[in-house]
Amino acid sequence: MVRAVVFDVGETLIDETRIWTRWADRLGVTRLTMLGLVGAAAALDRPVAWAFEAVRPGLDLDAEEAAWAAADPDGLRSGFDADDLYPDVLPAMTALRDGGLRLVIAGNQPPAALAALRTMNLPVDAIGNSAELGVEKPAPEFFAAAATLAGVDPTDVAYVGDRTDNDVLPAADAGMLPVLIRRGPWGHLHATRPEAARAHVIDTLLDLPRVLSYPVP
Repeated sequence: MVRAVVFDVGETLIDETRIWTRWADRLGVTRLTMLGLVGAAAALDRPVAWAFEAVRPGLDLDAEEAAWAAADPDGLRSGFDADDLYPDVLPAMTALRDGGLRLVIAGNQPPAALAALRTMNLPVDAIGNSAELGVEKPAPEFFAAAATLAGVDPTDVAYVGDRTDNDVLPAADAGMLPVLIRRGPWGHLHATRPEAARAHVIDTLLDLPRVLSYPVP
């Protein structure tokens, strides 16, 4: 029986639209161009760095982010805040928490993202990320660490993410219940692939109680 739910971050909890539109403005291309290239990266199974390279060949992303931080030290830049949460996040987490499940957030995120999540006072038991855990998805060690954060065995965990390759299939291989959320470019594309049959596919986090056979109070 599932005793804990672990959530990915980007396009699972966080709508990344504002992040990518700010990058478009920063790099001097239209927002449609940037969003389209991110979608193309998803369709072609390329890393998001490919989208940046297509916009500006030879771009030193670390140097660009450092220059951006110097120019706009108080802005969100490539970060996010509570305004970027999908609207179903809080009600879904509240329902699951009221149902007695432990909730954890764990994704591949930089330290600044971890700090941003912790300021939101979300109804979760623990928040970790690849920077803090010292391992990135899809490594098996990441999912073992996520289960440790939840305080349960991996077989008692449901992992929710928007990608088959990075999230739900390696979670399934780790013994977890895989749940693919169909939103964001990766979520919509990966839900059409044959391997998605290994996961429960949902369109909203509010479907989780049904998927987990855990009635909403």
